[in-house]
Amino acid sequence: MRINGKHFRTIWADAKNEGVISIIDQRQLPHQFVVKHLHCLDDAVSAIKDMHVRGAGLIGATAGFGMYLAAINAWEDAVDEVLEEAASQLNKSRPTARNLGWAVERILTAVRTVQGGADKKRKAYEIACEIADEDASFCKQIGEHGLELIKAISRKKNGEPVNILTHCNAGWLAFVDYGSATAPIYAARDAGIAVHVWVDETRPWNQGAKLTAWELQQEGIANTLITDNTGGHLMQKKMVDMVIVGSDRTTHTGDVANKIGTYLKALAAHDNHIPFYVALPSSTFDWKLAEGAEIPIEQRSGDEILWISGLDQTGNIKSVQLAAPGTQAANFSFDITPARLVTALITERGIVQANRAAIHALFPDKILSSSQE
Repeated sequence: MRINGKHFRTIWADAKNEGVISIIDQRQLPHQFVVKHLHCLDDAVSAIKDMHVRGAGLIGATAGFGMYLAAINAWEDAVDEVLEEAASQLNKSRPTARNLGWAVERILTAVRTVQGGADKKRKAYEIACEIADEDASFCKQIGEHGLELIKAISRKKNGEPVNILTHCNAGWLAFVDYGSATAPIYAARDAGIAVHVWVDETRPWNQGAKLTAWELQQEGIANTLITDNTGGHLMQKKMVDMVIVGSDRTTHTGDVANKIGTYLKALAAHDNHIPFYVALPSSTFDWKLAEGAEIPIEQRSGDEILWISGLDQTGNIKSVQLAAPGTQAANFSFDITPARLVTALITERGIVQANRAAIHALFPDKILSSSQE
């Protein structure tokens, strides 16, 4: 997607030095555009854990490149051992996003198929790039399938703007390109369909306010920022035509783990008969978990709730304390939306009902390969 008219991905290998992986430091957005360089495994782990990068697809791509950086910094006769340790460190960095473990496992499996340290390092690079390219491609396809849903609503409204509610950031900043929840929105824009996006601010990191709104502005798409608790009111007033959210992990039976607050949006949508869609690439499915209750929910520091950062009147980014000293805060990063509240899943292979039979029918190869592990 574009920043000030120039195309960027969220992560890329340095064209002049393959030992350097570049990322957009999302902690600085929207006030500053900063490119950060990763040189080793520790850099990649920190980037994921400390939210320099975030979002299911981008976490997966960063993990893939993190494995590669671990490989190229290893002695040639110790690549396998180094990658096993790297996998352990990366998997602990953020536990909920399925794409992370999926990417790590993919690199490990591929590297085991070749002999010799140099070949293993080349294979790690090849697969890391493949993961990133595939993520962008899958998101583009999600957009093409989701476009049909927006078209149908546009026809019913005789071309009036389709009002779409999002939660958190499942845009291109959360993936390598296009995004999941935003991909259909971009596809609709490109097809000449009028759209307007209600953007949840998404406490405590404010990814909606800081990332989604900025991203949509860069793409020239009409959007309005709202507080997290406004969505239900808008639905009651018939000001929302559809909800599209992303996912950090979805069971193969259709339960969805996503940014905290997603469940409440799904409940409000269900009560007001508004379609609630989850957009995700197949890399986000957990083919082994059948119950959403089994998904590990990351709990982060309460300081993220007690403090907030922003741009002051002098142009400096500062943090201020919101609550009284000594206030205790519980910071759960994700919640589970049960399949019964999901109208459908939008994937790279098409739109599918959020249930075991439908998901298994669309992805029989994934189910087979998972059963063979």
